[in-house]
Amino acid sequence: MIVWINGAFGAGKTSTARELIELIPNSTLFDPEVIGGALPYLLPPKRLDEVSDYQDLPIWRRLVIDTAAALHAEVGGVLVVPMTLLRQEYRDEIFGGLAARRIPVRHVLLAPDETILRERIAGRPVPPDLPDGDLRVRQWAYDHIEPYRAARTDWLDADAHRVDTSTLTPYETAEHLAGAVRSGAAPVSDIVQTPEPTAETLAAGVLLFDEQDRVLLVDPTYKAGWEFPGGVVEPGEAPACAGVREVAEETGIQLTETPRLLVADWEPPNPPGYGGMRFLFDGGRLDSGAVHMLLPGPELRGWRFVTEQEAADLLPAVRYERLRWALRARERGVALYLEAGVPLGG
Repeated sequence: MIVWINGAFGAGKTSTARELIELIPNSTLFDPEVIGGALPYLLPPKRLDEVSDYQDLPIWRRLVIDTAAALHAEVGGVLVVPMTLLRQEYRDEIFGGLAARRIPVRHVLLAPDETILRERIAGRPVPPDLPDGDLRVRQWAYDHIEPYRAARTDWLDADAHRVDTSTLTPYETAEHLAGAVRSGAAPVSDIVQTPEPTAETLAAGVLLFDEQDRVLLVDPTYKAGWEFPGGVVEPGEAPACAGVREVAEETGIQLTETPRLLVADWEPPNPPGYGGMRFLFDGGRLDSGAVHMLLPGPELRGWRFVTEQEAADLLPAVRYERLRWALRARERGVALYLEAGVPLGG
């Protein structure tokens, strides 16, 4: 498993992690900072200049997942990971990627009083040979206190096992965490485990509409980005049945009729993805009042009904094209065959 130690910059995550690996048998420290340190050797400077935080680079998040999984496969046991995660969508992407590899994550939060936190930041050593060291080390931490405070209010306190470390040393904090892991007080993250495909997949999505003909999009907890309700078709399962099943599992909405096919879209392989057939069905109009009572379901962080134009800003280009043609097919009362989002055959 992984023990992910979250907290503000300066909260003592790394010091605690070093103590914790001495208390948990067969445990190894993995600090994702090494991934950030490697990126200047991997990416062109102009790409690095586009972001102020390495976490905003998709490659950083992918490498954290892949490196943690590879390290776990190599050494086994427990990985202790000290890393600040303030954006819930990044937490979902990373924890979801680890869950897909069947690696459970226990998420803990070091939360000293803000006054104590500021004192600790002020006392952090600055490497003498680091240009603008005070600005880059201390000011960075100060600047992220407000985003940290907002994250705690929005999602972090509810998601992680919180430990007030205001009066605790790193060793005392590690003792508390070791006990919380052993007792289950720091539970395994309940993020959905969706195995990554190893070959082409068959997937079915269902379009659901409100009284204004806006389409329902959902924000899954187990992967980044907005999507239609739906998922992978299981072996021996009909695509339409899979769409109905996935809608019920994700949202709690029970469709009583078989949805009508709108588009069948062949998605070409685009490494690291494998592609495959993607179906979109028309699930009809919903009672918006009933939807408000059901959503979000256990697999969703959020949901919204959107216009076609609004969907263009939320969906990846390939999914938006699929939606666009599905809406045209719905207007015409036909089903369309697409390849890579482009209609063929008339």
